[in-house]
Amino acid sequence: MTESSSSVAPRLRAGRNRTLTLSEADRSRLSAQLTAPTAPLAPDEWRNRLFHGDFFALAPLLPAGSVDLLIVDPPYNLSKDFGVVKFSRADDAAYEEYLDGVFRALRPLLKPEASIYCCGDWGCSAAQYRVLAHHFTIRNRITWQREKGRGARHNWKNATEDIWFATAGNHYYFNVDAVKQKRRVLAPYRENGRPKDWTEEADGRFRLTCPGNFWDDITVPYWSMPENTDHPTQKPEKLLAKLILASLPDHGLVFDPFAGSGSTLATARKLGRDFAGVEINPEYCLWALKRLELAAIDRRIQGYDGVFMERNSMR
Repeated sequence: MTESSSSVAPRLRAGRNRTLTLSEADRSRLSAQLTAPTAPLAPDEWRNRLFHGDFFALAPLLPAGSVDLLIVDPPYNLSKDFGVVKFSRADDAAYEEYLDGVFRALRPLLKPEASIYCCGDWGCSAAQYRVLAHHFTIRNRITWQREKGRGARHNWKNATEDIWFATAGNHYYFNVDAVKQKRRVLAPYRENGRPKDWTEEADGRFRLTCPGNFWDDITVPYWSMPENTDHPTQKPEKLLAKLILASLPDHGLVFDPFAGSGSTLATARKLGRDFAGVEINPEYCLWALKRLELAAIDRRIQGYDGVFMERNSMR
């Protein structure tokens, strides 16, 4: 990784564009909240906080054994400019060495029963598996479908990403009832004349199903969604809501060491859960802090209404 400029050029936006923007008053107010610890923190001192800084530098100051759920969205093994940090594609061995350093720094922060989710694309998924398997017990691989992306003339369109699910030990929290999906029933089955495992509603027939490890109901944030920011690799709030509701117990803490524009943190706040995050880019920190303010006012998550709806539903 190399350092690069963090300047942000203003963008012209259409009137219907709902991408998050910051006023000068926002910048003045939120900049005062850009802080980082200078001494070791007690567990209660980092709850519901976003720290501005380099995770590797701050990790020794974070409370050991205090994280229930770890969501890691590290730089993929691609050349990508994240403002303050420019990540350059490396060979597989160098990328694995980088990831190993990430998880060596994270391991002491976890509770024995903690769960871990690590996001990646096809190009870095294998490296992530090998590193995670060295430190944790891998439970599954989630593949989620991106419904947008650039086509390719000489290759298959890259339309999915992976999330590795691992745990720190053999005992862990998983609430399957909190993440059931509401699916439309196309061939309703009846038993003794009554609906079997489905209900009739005003707009159709639906069934609650247990979640699988292929997610085709996720909408990538875009310009008409209020959760959208200019972050180049922003994850959808609906995706993060699934991870949090499944694997974060009540009164637990979710930690995101590469917080970006604050999707994990804002989603946790909308769900009434405690969070902590670290982000090195000051502009991304400001976006995240603004989203946290908005999440305290509007707790809606597109595609989630007590249950997870199919993609492009009206709720």
